[in-house]
Amino acid sequence: MASPSLEDIVQDLEDEHRSLAQVLRSCAEKQWHFQTASPGWQVRHQISHLEFFDQRAILALTSPDAFAADRRQIMAAAPEDPSVAQAESASSRELLASWLWNSARLVEIGRHAEPGVRVPWYGPSMSLKSFLTARLMECWAHGEDVAAAIGSQRQPTARLRHIAHIGVATREFCLSINQLPADDSRIAIRLQSPEGELWEWASGNQVSPDEEQLITGDALDFCRVVTQRCSIEESSLTVKGMGAQTWMSVAQAFAGPPSGPKRV
Repeated sequence: MASPSLEDIVQDLEDEHRSLAQVLRSCAEKQWHFQTASPGWQVRHQISHLEFFDQRAILALTSPDAFAADRRQIMAAAPEDPSVAQAESASSRELLASWLWNSARLVEIGRHAEPGVRVPWYGPSMSLKSFLTARLMECWAHGEDVAAAIGSQRQPTARLRHIAHIGVATREFCLSINQLPADDSRIAIRLQSPEGELWEWASGNQVSPDEEQLITGDALDFCRVVTQRCSIEESSLTVKGMGAQTWMSVAQAFAGPPSGPKRV
């Protein structure tokens, strides 16, 4: 499937921010303390986490050296998680205002950044398009956690295309971080969009003479699997072929060490 333009990604990132902001503005104070699917995290922790890494994304785009220093400090502090610290000290109104300001600034900086720049992050550096797509993916995934916790219904949109795209692109990364053998076998991915269109990708180049490898189903479910909001078994996806099964069992569209379903 053709890669989306930078302009499309930036606009959809802004729209994804707006979608989550609408949910948050409707939250009663007590709902900010509702438990989410991430163990130990309430709604307020989800937004603190998003706001923290939007700040780091701004730093990565504007001052790579300062970002590198900040990254070393964060990694040295492990296993403590500074991304949720603000949730313990700020009010819900303060958290929302801070996230809104930083998310808007991220969009503005992304819109005017040099298109060819490589952006440092917590895994390999990324192109600007991949970097902003990753931020959209994070906003959507944590937005899903928040909406599920407070019982809000969010309609899937064509923005899922970006999340599915990065989900396909991270196949090699998923195998590597789980210490699984590299696999270049060809896998076809055919997903139904929220509007009923067919979205198609192909991962890998080596066609196996023994079996066809294929992932089909709803784009929303594919996005939920690759962001580890559900497992293959909990989804409606049809996954055919050993390589496809292995990949989907460890699919992870975000940076960091191996995680499990419904984890950050």
